[in-house]
Amino acid sequence: MTEITIYEVGPRDGLQNESVPLSAKHKISFIDILSQTGLKFIESGAFVSPKWVPAMADSHTVMTNINRSNDISYPVLTPNIKGLEDALKYKSDTACVFTTPSESFSKKNTNCSVEEAITRAEQVTKEALNNGIKVRGYISTVMFCPYEGEIKPLKVAYLCEKLINMGCYEVSLGDTIGSGNPLKTKQMIEVCKEAVGIEKLAVHFHDTYGQALSNILASLELGIKVIDTSVGGLGGCPYAPGARGNVATEDVLFMLNGMGIKTGVDLNKVCDASRFVFEKLGQKPFSRVYNALEAKKHKN
Repeated sequence: MTEITIYEVGPRDGLQNESVPLSAKHKISFIDILSQTGLKFIESGAFVSPKWVPAMADSHTVMTNINRSNDISYPVLTPNIKGLEDALKYKSDTACVFTTPSESFSKKNTNCSVEEAITRAEQVTKEALNNGIKVRGYISTVMFCPYEGEIKPLKVAYLCEKLINMGCYEVSLGDTIGSGNPLKTKQMIEVCKEAVGIEKLAVHFHDTYGQALSNILASLELGIKVIDTSVGGLGGCPYAPGARGNVATEDVLFMLNGMGIKTGVDLNKVCDASRFVFEKLGQKPFSRVYNALEAKKHKN
């Protein structure tokens, strides 16, 4: 039986753009609930400027108080050396760095050029590895950019090589605005696969246009084994107009379960985590599977 790793990004990527931030207390409870689902990766915070990402300002409190399990990784986003210093201080096990092939997106997202972003990532990665923690790389806008349009796969592959060569153990390919499709997904992954090998790649799809599951299926057909997801479909991107919602963990699990693909993650327990966090946010989960299961439960 094929095995796929689900990399949960809800507590960080999912919550970072909420206009009314979830309290540290509720974030801690949320992560603790996720730790009981069978997930092995739960991205739990970001050590970034509170001026730019106020929803992540309490990451130090969160990382100090979650009930960590020895067999679960709790990565944090670290865009610069200051962020890495905080990650080390609060005993993070994995630092995450990022870049993008789009100059316009890079300027709007982090106020720096692509080359400057690569230099920052190199500095953070080198220091992290020197301190004994792993580094994961992210590439945003891997197929389409809201400012520059279609992105050439070779540009993405170039960044994959850069991130792997500097020491990242894995690169997550992000369809930030969710406008990719299965054909574009395969074309992009094929080129990146040639550059660094499929075992070094993960995928991260937003579901803005309802294409995330089909893009994930296309990725699986090429050998991808790691999928980034967010419970209930939490998330979006403030620099990508219309980009509301990462692909929902429940929806991906339902598809994989139906295909006989093992993940080790309990769908019902993930639904419990969705229920908890969306109730605290005063919202309803975006996950179709969550809502279908709830409707079925109430009907019975």
